[in-house]
Amino acid sequence: SCYKHKRELPTKLGISPKRKETDKYIMAKELKHMTKRAENYSQWYNDLVVKAELAEQSAVRGCMVIKPYGYAIWEKMQAQLDKMFKETGVQNAYFPLLIPKSFLSREAEHVKGFAKECAVVTHYRLKASEDGNAVEVDPNAKLEEELIIRPTSETIIWNTYKNWIHSWRDLPLMCNQWCNVMRWEMRTRPFLRTSEFLWQEGHTAHATREEAEKEAQTMLHVYADFAEKWLAVPVVQGVKSETERFAGALDTYTIEAMMQDGKALQSGTSHFLGQNFAKSFDVTYLNKDNKPEYVWATSWGVSTRLIGALIMTHSDDNGLVLPPKIAPIQVAIIPIFKGEEQLKEITAKLQPVIDQLRALGITVKYDDADNKRPGFKFADYELKGVPVRLAMGGRDLENNTIEVMRRDTLEKDSVSFDGIVDYVKNLLDDIQNNIFQKAKDFRDAHIYECENYEEFKEKVKDGGFFLCHWDGTEETEAKIKEDTQATIRCVPFMFEQTPGTDMVSGKPAKYRVIIARSY
Repeated sequence: SCYKHKRELPTKLGISPKRKETDKYIMAKELKHMTKRAENYSQWYNDLVVKAELAEQSAVRGCMVIKPYGYAIWEKMQAQLDKMFKETGVQNAYFPLLIPKSFLSREAEHVKGFAKECAVVTHYRLKASEDGNAVEVDPNAKLEEELIIRPTSETIIWNTYKNWIHSWRDLPLMCNQWCNVMRWEMRTRPFLRTSEFLWQEGHTAHATREEAEKEAQTMLHVYADFAEKWLAVPVVQGVKSETERFAGALDTYTIEAMMQDGKALQSGTSHFLGQNFAKSFDVTYLNKDNKPEYVWATSWGVSTRLIGALIMTHSDDNGLVLPPKIAPIQVAIIPIFKGEEQLKEITAKLQPVIDQLRALGITVKYDDADNKRPGFKFADYELKGVPVRLAMGGRDLENNTIEVMRRDTLEKDSVSFDGIVDYVKNLLDDIQNNIFQKAKDFRDAHIYECENYEEFKEKVKDGGFFLCHWDGTEETEAKIKEDTQATIRCVPFMFEQTPGTDMVSGKPAKYRVIIARSY
């Protein structure tokens, strides 16, 4: 291999200068050691978030700092989702961070669902202490009405829509905003559940119930397409049970993904809100007969939780595994050189390839920095899930070859330099498809039909999606949760609703549902 020649290693590692590059590569990987998935899946996840430089804990309890590499993944998600939203007729807008407390009380179910998570602003000014060493809240600066840091924006948006909607000609009104929200969480985990997180929230108004229901389902399918075609995460689409639906919604549609430990992750939701918010905020329009009617509403959103889904669906004990379509760096190219002259030769050989790949829209990192050895670079790009790594050394230059490694399978090959652009382009497509198929095969192998409650209680401990008949009652749903910590994730669209008997109550079943433990 082109990188197996001897090199001097940093003495601080305590590695003999006579060891080969392969040994150094192994040592570099050891330096980035993480907990193994099989040992402690939860700790593996936390380790990976930090070691892959995606995020870290902040000074504010329950909040995280998203580092540049993690934010680059979010930016790619944003860009594609934004394009998909706009193709359906949605426009972006922005609404205030602070919501008058009185707004929340206008929709009873909504306030009930979010009251315990609300962060409240009570004052608008601080003052310095007399010695100047501290600040305190100015008691004379109390707000007349307390303000809520938005946990979601239905109330402030519907108060605004009242001024925008007058007649049927103003409908449909379809807006989305990219923003942050605050939900005061007691137990947090980076990306999966934090007090503050980034997301998008769409809010639409329609003239008829049928149009609103269609919009809610359209956005569900947008989320599912994005999850499967871009994130390579297979999802189950369905509708939530009444107890699991969004506060204030008539129906909540969901995409549920299975993580490698068999737990479910709710990865996106779309809500049919009926006329609840329109009535609470008196949002009416004049129909074609010049008669006033309340509008019909939807809301829908996904968040930085999708980064957590990416990590837990695809990654391995060596680090991240990123689908090419969402990877910030799709191809890393590393020259392995002795001296400036050889570097110039290798760069001259590689530059046309770099230019051609970039012209195809492929993101390329050419890492010719001399402050890190090739082995460390290899380990770092592997840890960060870069889909394709190319390496060229002096021997490759002589033989007109280049080494190619694919991150999903860790397979390496020495291939002809001629035609490398097409080779890499096709390889990226193959990696994207392979990552999705691997996740889908895992998901499908861990979906179980179950009619025996005792058997279910034992098997659910090991994870998986359980397709079970349910009598439709809250009592049965609550007992399952109490006994097993599992919940009804959804009534899935992908499985036929056959008649049967509820495994808990013994009553005739109304639905076949997916039950699983979840994040």
